[in-house]
Amino acid sequence: MKKCTLFICLFVSGLALGQEPVTEKMPEFPQDVNKKHEVKMNGLNLLAFEWLDVSYEYLINEESSFGIAALVALNESEALNYYRKSSLTSFYRRYFSNQYARGFFVEGFGMLHTYENETYDFNGNGSYRQENETDFAVGISAGGKFTTKRGFTAEIYLGIGRNLGGDNSSIEAVGRGGISLGYRF
Repeated sequence: MKKCTLFICLFVSGLALGQEPVTEKMPEFPQDVNKKHEVKMNGLNLLAFEWLDVSYEYLINEESSFGIAALVALNESEALNYYRKSSLTSFYRRYFSNQYARGFFVEGFGMLHTYENETYDFNGNGSYRQENETDFAVGISAGGKFTTKRGFTAEIYLGIGRNLGGDNSSIEAVGRGGISLGYRF
């Protein structure tokens, strides 16, 4: 019985060692390898806040990308203009799936943004005045990207950043998020 058990163990271990080496997995959609560019529009910001938010993303490889996004307020809402009138955001993304530049991602971003700041004039007549302010923020976001075989993309993401503007800034933190639809080519 011992000889039989020893023979079976040696046979099974020989089969395990005799396997071919594991090669790198091919992408699920091999046509994605040649598609390096994406253009997207953030539908959530357009519908909820009336902000036109478009972005471009360049795929460096299957795990990372960088891009730029531009946001412009389409309305004259005083409440929203106190938060953001326009912004220019650059970002770097790292994907954590075995598929080509899709699935869960984490991004770091830098945002140059303008907003209205209402200040009280102590020296003059004691009135409020509105000024356009510009700040730069850095932050982090997380989200997920889904891509069809034909190149249409959908992504959802949410993040927060901190203004580096100093003490004169009325806004200390900025948000970045949305639901974007786009095309990979």
